[in-house]
Amino acid sequence: METEVLQSATLAFIVSGLLCGGLVGLILQRGRFCMNSAFRDIIFIKEYNVFQAYLIALIIMLIGGNALADMDIIHLKAQTFYPVANILGGYLFGLGMVMAGGCGSGIIYRVGEGQIASIVAVFCFLFGIGATTNGALKPLYDLLRSFKVAGAEGAPYTLYGFFGNTPIVKWITIAVFCIACFAFVLQGKPFAFGKQKGFFWSVAGLLVGIMGIVTFWASEYWGSPGFARGMNFTTPAGETMFTFLTGDARSKFFPMFDLFSFKVTWGEFFYIGVPIGAFISAKIMREFKWKIPPAREMLTVMGGSFIMGFGASCAGGCNVGQALTGFTTLSIGSIAATIAIILGNWTMVYFKFIRPMGDIE
Repeated sequence: METEVLQSATLAFIVSGLLCGGLVGLILQRGRFCMNSAFRDIIFIKEYNVFQAYLIALIIMLIGGNALADMDIIHLKAQTFYPVANILGGYLFGLGMVMAGGCGSGIIYRVGEGQIASIVAVFCFLFGIGATTNGALKPLYDLLRSFKVAGAEGAPYTLYGFFGNTPIVKWITIAVFCIACFAFVLQGKPFAFGKQKGFFWSVAGLLVGIMGIVTFWASEYWGSPGFARGMNFTTPAGETMFTFLTGDARSKFFPMFDLFSFKVTWGEFFYIGVPIGAFISAKIMREFKWKIPPAREMLTVMGGSFIMGFGASCAGGCNVGQALTGFTTLSIGSIAATIAIILGNWTMVYFKFIRPMGDIE
């Protein structure tokens, strides 16, 4: 049997992944940017600033990502619409992220702050991904993703595709969506900067969006020629786990490279860089501290993060992979998964926080 010959990983390949991940981790930590909080705060405390920061990042990635794609600098690929997997997986991920106390990006950046619960959450998230894509839950994963919907000539469904699959229609759709989002962002007074320890919410959203564009380019240039994988956490998390356990990232969608006989991907170094960047930021801001939660909370975190791993695998990505990177392509699958994540988040917020408060009253 012939051994697959892989391109060797270069120093630029490794450094670019670590640097992009490190910068994202620093921004997430210093900006307290977690999409679990963004969605949760809307119904729990009627606070919209973190959600508005998310919208700023999305606007930047929509405009910048599609502009670079139209200039043939990067190549975006919309995900296929798996209605059952996208919706059910997204909903379960939304439930799990409330239980885990953080989204896919939130739990990994908080590892850099010394939060033991986040460390446990990351391991259980990885376990959930592995069990779903390569373990006991794979038959269920395959079943859920056996239902798919494609557009004309098998192309993925996109939001603008309903009105006409042309560049003009695409940009009109982007313009209408971004104008509506920006009008909502303005209600939060994004330019009313005040004194605070970290990044102001609008600055955090701006920087996350910029890094989304940078990561689109860097991931394609160094790690995936012909396809900008961008910022995502679910697939790189699984690839990292399999590399440590088997020496093979087992990537189904992205090129693997040879590193001392290990099969690795660019996304793995991005993923590893996030907690490193968050740690540097936390140390500078004097926010690094080992924190051990109560045993009961730890059990909830373990269960929630495992559900996150299953849900994200089925949905084709987590909050960042679908609600930012995937959404940039205007894929119906990514949009459906994003809406399902938000609804799942709100459901668990109601049962975990809002309803108990009502019972006390």
